Amino acid sequence: MAETAIPRTVRPTVKDPLDSAVWRLRSRGCWEDAAALLEPAAGQAPAAALLRAELLVERCMYTTEGWERAEDALRAAESLPLTDDERGAAACTRGYLGYAATLLKVRDRADEARAAFGRAAALLAPDAPGRALLDLRRGLMAQHVSRNPQAAEAGYRRAHAEALKRGDALLCSSTWRHLGALALENGEPAEARRGFAESLRLREETGFLVGIAPALVALAEVQPEAEAQRLRAEAGRLFRLLGGVPRWLAARLAAD
Repeated sequence: MAETAIPRTVRPTVKDPLDSAVWRLRSRGCWEDAAALLEPAAGQAPAAALLRAELLVERCMYTTEGWERAEDALRAAESLPLTDDERGAAACTRGYLGYAATLLKVRDRADEARAAFGRAAALLAPDAPGRALLDLRRGLMAQHVSRNPQAAEAGYRRAHAEALKRGDALLCSSTWRHLGALALENGEPAEARRGFAESLRLREETGFLVGIAPALVALAEVQPEAEAQRLRAEAGRLFRLLGGVPRWLAARLAAD
């Protein structure tokens, strides 16, 4: 199952109380609470409005719930006076919302997602901070909806290079994860193991708790059975601790 990464993915290193509080809640899967902290500023500050919308879209991906609330938050952000970069970020978020709804079979919004990603690409300069996230998300669309692994890999590698350059550890954890999945599909278990291990390491280092169970399950796919069982058991404990999110992981854990 595809995963997500959102703007401001680097774990806050400055002692900004709001940033730190939002990160703590988001990293534990408390997206509604994190969004509520941003609500007072979101009416006038585009950055807060866009981040709030991203959090609620991420909640949709992890829980398969909250679609209308995410749509409302995104429309509110789009209604503000935005720069081209901010409009590009909003379009990237809209594309991701459409992708998530399509992937999770809530509603086929693939055409809407493609159009939104196209708008984002036109608005975001090649060196814009949000370009790496857009490349990742277009890669996800190519792999999981269009079934074009070559285009997906190209997108993931562009996103990976930029994430490394910018020191975005959490985005890098996602690019490692998806490059590892492509390597596994291509019959390259050693490369897949490297990608999955790096993804897990970065999620643990950044404290992105809600993303660790999927990383453990992915790594288990390319380990000897004894180690795989240990990893899946750890993933199951964490999954239950977080109240059964990400929701789509339940079937994987039951199958194991």
